[in-house]
Amino acid sequence: MDVSAEALQTLSQCFLQTLSPDAGPRRSAESYLSTAADSPGYALALLRLLSDPSVPDPVRVASAVHFKNLLRSRWSPSDDHPPISAAERDQIKSLLVRLLLDASSSSSLVQSQLSESLSLIGRHDFPSNWPSLLPELVASLHSSNNYPAINGILGAANSIFKKFRSVDTNDVRRDLKYCLDGFAAPLLDVFLRTSRLISSAGPASPPEAVKPLFESQRLCCRIFYSLNFIDLPEYFEDHMKEWMTEFRAYLTTTYPWPTIGPVVDDLRAAVCENLGLYMEKYEEDFRDYLKDFASSVWELLRSASPPDQLAVTAIRFLTKVSTSVHHSLFSSPDVLGPICTGIVVPNVRMREEDEEMFESNYVEYVRRDVEGSDVDTRRRIACELLKGIAGNYRDQVKAIVSAQIEGMLTAYAANPAVNWREMDCAIYLVVALAHKKGGGVVASSDLVDVEGFFLRVVVPELQSQDANVVPVLKADALKFFIVFRSQIPKHVALSLLPDVVRLLALENNVVHSYAASCIEKLLLVKDEGGALRFTPADVAPLLPTLIPALYNALKFPDSQENQYVMKCIMRVLGFADVGVDIAGSCITGLTLVLDEVCKNPRNPVFNHYLFEAVAALIRRSCERDPAFVAVFEASLFPVLQMILTTDVREFWPYTFQIFAQLVEVHAPPLPPSYMHLFELLLLEETWKRPEVVPALVRLLRAYLRKSPHELNQEGRLDRVIDIFNRLITSSKTESLGFYIMNTLIENLGWDMISSKAGKIWTLIFVRLQSHQARGFVKSLIIFMSLFLVKHGPAALVDSINSVQANVFSGILTQFWIPNLESITGFIEWKLTAVASTRLICESPALLDGSMTVIWGKMLDSIVKLLARPEEDRVEDEPEVPDIGENVGYTATFVRLYNAGKKEEDPLREIKDPREYLVKSLMTLSVRSPGHYPKIIQNSLDQQNQEALLQICTAYNCTIV
Repeated sequence: MDVSAEALQTLSQCFLQTLSPDAGPRRSAESYLSTAADSPGYALALLRLLSDPSVPDPVRVASAVHFKNLLRSRWSPSDDHPPISAAERDQIKSLLVRLLLDASSSSSLVQSQLSESLSLIGRHDFPSNWPSLLPELVASLHSSNNYPAINGILGAANSIFKKFRSVDTNDVRRDLKYCLDGFAAPLLDVFLRTSRLISSAGPASPPEAVKPLFESQRLCCRIFYSLNFIDLPEYFEDHMKEWMTEFRAYLTTTYPWPTIGPVVDDLRAAVCENLGLYMEKYEEDFRDYLKDFASSVWELLRSASPPDQLAVTAIRFLTKVSTSVHHSLFSSPDVLGPICTGIVVPNVRMREEDEEMFESNYVEYVRRDVEGSDVDTRRRIACELLKGIAGNYRDQVKAIVSAQIEGMLTAYAANPAVNWREMDCAIYLVVALAHKKGGGVVASSDLVDVEGFFLRVVVPELQSQDANVVPVLKADALKFFIVFRSQIPKHVALSLLPDVVRLLALENNVVHSYAASCIEKLLLVKDEGGALRFTPADVAPLLPTLIPALYNALKFPDSQENQYVMKCIMRVLGFADVGVDIAGSCITGLTLVLDEVCKNPRNPVFNHYLFEAVAALIRRSCERDPAFVAVFEASLFPVLQMILTTDVREFWPYTFQIFAQLVEVHAPPLPPSYMHLFELLLLEETWKRPEVVPALVRLLRAYLRKSPHELNQEGRLDRVIDIFNRLITSSKTESLGFYIMNTLIENLGWDMISSKAGKIWTLIFVRLQSHQARGFVKSLIIFMSLFLVKHGPAALVDSINSVQANVFSGILTQFWIPNLESITGFIEWKLTAVASTRLICESPALLDGSMTVIWGKMLDSIVKLLARPEEDRVEDEPEVPDIGENVGYTATFVRLYNAGKKEEDPLREIKDPREYLVKSLMTLSVRSPGHYPKIIQNSLDQQNQEALLQICTAYNCTIV
């Protein structure tokens, strides 16, 4: 790509437009950048742009993010994008290191993206394909006294060493040894040198002069963490005293520069991370330092109110000590009491920052607070410390904390308006210390009687009509209900549901988010037998108020894209029996929301649940009553067509899945609007976006099931076969190709497929010559099995041999027989077992005397398949998977659970493939008495002979 001033100006303008709230310019810019990404030199142009100080900071940051994502997708070869050339990669490495070492050339946001970019490259290339990097960093470290430059070097090293925190393999350990040999000593040198500079700096030293020194030490600590993560290196073991002495100094020293306090606290947090690592992995080597560090950290927490990150890492370290063999450090009542009252309770108590977040940033508050979150907040980690201590001193901790909780409730009762934080803290402690079992769904408590506490403390808050007095307590009550939902009797929960619905009308975002989450999770509660506790009949009386309340909650400020409310809508629509009047208003409401989010798709979790809600409504309404179909089409078609015509590419995968649903619920023949979409679906251009291919496959299969006769016209069958060929040439999509072909075979008669069979086998075998991966072979076996059960053994054998004489026996011995036993999934297991049985019992090709050895091997493989334990061959399907809260926004495929179609069993009439096998063998053996027992004895190993005998006995069959 041209890197002239004009070209860089064009790029700059494009990145500026990608930040525009106006969808038109934004999509145009994104399209330009997507096309430009294929041009040679594009990555270098991005580096030139983001390194230019005259370019506005937002553009530099956007280009840095884009550069990082470009490296992620194109640094190494893939099926989706052409890789960056070797020559360009070398230039990128050189320029990237220079930019990182010159920390003053760009903002911290750009630097952080460049560091991540270096880390991405390092995972692929360092050190084997980038041998100059480490010596260059070490040489720069030795030669510089400029701390911004030193910090640039350490930042680069920190980025490339992070890979040692992720996986532990022989290759990674080899790379780690290389880095330790070259960097461990220089790291300690710069760490000690900087420590001396900090110690010699007096109160008169300018804060801006010492601030880079503390930042340098923080980076040294992060590198220490990476280099020590896999194992305790010999160099660090030999020099542990130097490191630990400095670590303790940073925890215990008071520094005279208050304006750089945050930087000092970041260093202390990094030190605590290192202490936690050593406590967790190298406890024996660390024990001589443990008591002093435990005391230092304890005092640090008690003497001040450290910021969140420091508090979390410090408390986490104490938690690891509390669960170790050294837990006796906490055994004394003089220690237990102060920890509970002086560390745990103060860190659990709601602070001003928490209140501000509750009011002004509900998304972050809920993300930190909700059940199942992996965010370590100071409130949560303080409770983890309490759990850790209680593991060895349960009775003592229970007595202390129970008394604290009762004291808080008493204080609240005395003056609710002033002491509401006491109630909040009490509820939080009970919830946070709940014991989870049953996969984390069922919660119980040692501190209180759950049902009694619920009725005494929580229910009054839920039922209080003065709902806006202290919204925090409403949220606390709802959270308690959510966490202990399985412990609340059904009649009590049902009686409170109207109160929870009423709380949906509160404008406070956290409260109506928790109210929605409470309803959503209650609908999933199961009793001990596995049956859902609540039924659609239980929910039916609430629907006229519940559904409008949920839609109204989406109108509150900042909740227009509230993912918790939309998830609840999805759950209710997928659970309840929705009548005609409610279904019509629901689909209208969802369509209005969808039309709005199309203007600027920005919340992927909300949008996923939005499409899940649409799919759930189609599934529950249209599949039961076809009269709904026309109503839904009238609402959905305009917005779905708008998504395609205006290229809202983030929604394409969802749109095609919804269209697939509509095709499936529509009675044949399909109207022209659907057939026009079918024609677009068969165009080669449609399949060029990898992210939409799974959804396109889902839609194409729906058409093949609904209107297979349409393939007779206008060469459509050949175009479907061409799509199949396109998909099987990539390992990422080969299974999708076979899904299409399986559907084709299931729904087309032999009169339509016979003339194309030779072409299909040729395409498969061409791919098989160069690609024999297990996944491809398993898909091939399943396809051949389906072909056989639909059209008979002779059709299978003859159509394959038409490609090349006698090639079928080679396919059988090289692929089918050796891989049959690896088939998983109940339908696939039964299909392949029955097809293989029919092959050896019905196919003249296999019953020929010259095929006796192959016949025996095939039977041996069938018995192995059927004798496998059920858990080894059944693949579980998740019920309703959650979407990750931190999912990034790209146009990628995410399956809609509610739009899925359960695979149908092509052999419903056969209940047990084991019975089918032995009855077929018995029938076959009657025609040639004495022949097959000899083959079985010579061909099957002893274990499989015994397994076959057991099956014969179980079904009263004898092979004669």
